[in-house]
Amino acid sequence: MTVFERIYEVVKRIPYGKVASYGQVAALAGNPRWARVVGYALHNNPEPGIIPCFRVVMKDGTPAPGFVFGGTDAQRALLKSEGVEFDADGKVIMDKYRWNGHRG
Repeated sequence: MTVFERIYEVVKRIPYGKVASYGQVAALAGNPRWARVVGYALHNNPEPGIIPCFRVVMKDGTPAPGFVFGGTDAQRALLKSEGVEFDADGKVIMDKYRWNGHRG
């Protein structure tokens, strides 16, 4: 399995209504130093309807500044459609919505 495939498999496991950080995805894919690689992989997402890259945010809950599928506003709208809430600064409330790394 390639590094990108490993990343995609992790992102597919992020449940509806939850988010993960780039670093968290990197660690779960096998190397906590791959956070930038996660960004590259998601930018090249071959299956946007299957690999929910919009559920990956910065570690502080900031939506991805380079979200390739419509920009930050599109990412925010997709997350809101799943019930994810944002604080007054426009960041995901990570204490409430961060995925624990387990299935479901």
